Formats: sequence, structure tokens, C-alpha cells
Amino acid sequence: MRSGELARLAGVSTDTLRHYERLGLLPAPIRSSANYRTYPPAAVGRVQLIQRAIKVGFSLTELEAILKERDAGGQPCRQVRHLLTTKIRDMELQIRDLVSMRAELARISKDWDRRLSKAAQGEPARLLENLPVHAPMSGRRKHLRNKGD
Repeated sequence: MRSGELARLAGVSTDTLRHYERLGLLPAPIRSSANYRTYPPAAVGRVQLIQRAIKVGFSLTELEAILKERDAGGQPCRQVRHLLTTKIRDMELQIRDLVSMRAELARISKDWDRRLSKAAQGEPARLLENLPVHAPMSGRRKHLRNKGD
């Protein structure tokens, strides 16, 4: 089947197919005499597998390694299971951090409400200047700080 049909059946764009090919997630298709990409029927399942794995949090880099090992005859099942366990642990940490951040932001919001109620009309309340030194970091900034960036 040609790339347009594969893309339609798998629910992705032809650009996505080419991207998957470049990454090695999808084996390079055979070229027709007119130089069209021609995929085997199994390619639909492969693209759908990739899409499902992405939806549950696997990265393209992780999938590249997993599928490369699988294509070489390996059985990366334990590696896949370990990756999932790591994703669950990371998600639990993110949830904990978000709950903590929400509580701190709620406290800041109450403080700001108090400051605004005391400020006269037209008088600045200096909300940002009164953020606590220990104000919570967004997940993105915390991640960058932990990476050393």
C-alpha cells in the first residue's frame, strides 16, 4: 500500500510516517517503479503500536531502542516493563510536586487577596514583589534545575 493509504488507515499523516522512517521506528518501504513508497500490510499494525505506546508515555527514543531490539530478534519485554515502572514512579513524583505547588499557590492567592483588599483604588499592591523567596517552581524550571541547566 502507498503512504497515503497507510497514513489514513493508521490515523497519522504522511509526514509522521516519514519521521518514523527517519528514526528507524518504521522500516524503510520498498519503492515502486514510479518511486512511490510501498508498505506491507503489517505496517498498519506497526504504526498503530507506535501511536498507542506514545499515548501511554513512551518516547520516540525509547521506542526506537525497543523496536530495534525486537526487529533484531530480541525480546525487550523486561526493558519495556522497567520503563513503564519508571514512568509510573516519575508520574507519582510529579503529582506529589503538583499537589504541593497547588497548596503553596493557594496560600499565595489568599495573601494576594488580603493585600488587594488593603490597597486603595489605584494604589499598586506589589503582588509580584511580595512573592515569598521560597515560592514554588514550576515543574519545567525544577526539571531544568535538576538537570544542571
